[in-house]
Amino acid sequence: MRKYKQVKEKKVTYDLDEWREVERRAAKLKMKTGTYIKRISADGNISMCDMGQIAELIKEIKIIGCNINQIAHKANELNSIHAGDIKELQEEHDHLCRIISQNLFTQPLTKL
Repeated sequence: MRKYKQVKEKKVTYDLDEWREVERRAAKLKMKTGTYIKRISADGNISMCDMGQIAELIKEIKIIGCNINQIAHKANELNSIHAGDIKELQEEHDHLCRIISQNLFTQPLTKL
């Protein structure tokens, strides 16, 4: 078995305007120019999703995680669990699913 994977190297030449455009697009995606060139040449396009839009989603996930821990501790202490706790957890889960549907799946990806 080979220790290293085989690679192919190719030298590409750009004029200054083309290179500025490559740098601009790479910077917009917060990528190194070499990574940008490799990904765009292999995949044909790069889609970008603004992850700043999911701050509320992350907050909700953390809240649900805390609630699950609280319910688990209570269940371990009492050797039982209350139906109200389960219902509250289900409601928060449904709320989270609505947020995901509204924010993530309705926003178009930016194509460069």
